[in-house]
Amino acid sequence: MKGTYIIVIHLLENSKIKIGSLGILDFIKGYYLYIGSAMGNKGSTTLENRIKRHLSVSNNKNLFWHVDYLLASKFCLITEIYLISTIIRLECIISKEVYKASDNYIKNFGSSDCQCTSHLYYFKEFRGIKDCIN
Repeated sequence: MKGTYIIVIHLLENSKIKIGSLGILDFIKGYYLYIGSAMGNKGSTTLENRIKRHLSVSNNKNLFWHVDYLLASKFCLITEIYLISTIIRLECIISKEVYKASDNYIKNFGSSDCQCTSHLYYFKEFRGIKDCIN
């Protein structure tokens, strides 16, 4: 299956986390929405396998994507995942909508393959996805 996904991450404490090539970043406790896509037909590029990877807590997991580094923090808890099965790349469209509703964002996070400012958005409080997307 191909598609786009939104991961809701609850960061339990203020943290400094090394995020690959972005370096050490300050994260404020609260909620973060990460928007990603998996548009492949097999292996790690399918939506199912991408989500399985993000849910994996293996200590041997190769940290590759920016979100891998964030999710490796002991203070991060995935609270919700939204899946959108589609052959159209919706990641950037959804990201722009979430940006409008967010309290802040982490610059350049998860957006190295597009023109978006970020694909990770901060919310002090998060009540649900309906508050983010029109």
